[in-house]
Amino acid sequence: MLNPSEFIKESIEKIKNEIGDEKAIIALSGGVDSSVCSVLVQEAIGNNLIAVFVNHGLLREGEVEEVCGIFEDRLNFVYVDASSEFLEALNGVEDPEEKRKIIGKVFIDVFEREAEKIQAKFLVQGTIAPDWIESEGKIKSHHNLALPRGMVLELVEPVRELYKDEVREIGLELNLPKKLVYRQPFPGPGLAVRVIGYLTEEKLAICRKADEIVREEIINNNLDGNLWQYFAVLTDTKVTGVKGDQRDFGYLVVLRMVASVDAMTAYIPELPWDVVRTISKRITSEVSEVTHVSLSISDKPPSTIEFA
Repeated sequence: MLNPSEFIKESIEKIKNEIGDEKAIIALSGGVDSSVCSVLVQEAIGNNLIAVFVNHGLLREGEVEEVCGIFEDRLNFVYVDASSEFLEALNGVEDPEEKRKIIGKVFIDVFEREAEKIQAKFLVQGTIAPDWIESEGKIKSHHNLALPRGMVLELVEPVRELYKDEVREIGLELNLPKKLVYRQPFPGPGLAVRVIGYLTEEKLAICRKADEIVREEIINNNLDGNLWQYFAVLTDTKVTGVKGDQRDFGYLVVLRMVASVDAMTAYIPELPWDVVRTISKRITSEVSEVTHVSLSISDKPPSTIEFA
């Protein structure tokens, strides 16, 4: 059984020995994995760690303000707004795998620029056990990452052997806000994999509004503790509806709410029907571009948690 205080003590000592007086950099997303790693490494090497929060323009409503508010006074924190760079690269792209590749490439470009500024030698990553297990163990425990322009960073993965519930225990022990520790996982490509088809500012705004309603209702009804993830997907399907006394032709939004322990598997729990109906009514009345809302009821496997 994990002993959080012992794990923290041992990790700090190991990180000190591994990094020494060198500079290290981490991509801080605001998720629990990267947040825990950021604070752990900061405890070990102080301001020799630079925590870089990159806004790729694909974040949820209020996420930039929340992450900056938590960390800008606690870490050696750098905020980079690269949203226009990402959205320009994604213009006209529909295939979800192509989106992921583009986002990954642009992110590395942005991140490398920041690493070069400080001449970092180490890259801290929030890899956890399911990440490398689902990759069939192909991620080595200790290896180097060569960035596109020739910069080589040595990887440090402080929570590599832990599962999500264990990482959360460490986060609480490190006095991270409970809201952040139990924040639902959010994919690296952000809303790019929750907007089906090509991306536009309008479609991202629609998805953000719908997702915000889902999160509000789940939290207000105290269901967030029972769900692993809960979000809205904006499909590329348009459906006839009625708004007021006129026919309308708007988007179909799908609600995805799953329970899980570690994301290796997930299932659809029994959901209060009144909450589902309220979410549907709010989305169709508050997001004018949406005419239909449906509910995904597929477990993982055979489905994945995300739609794309």
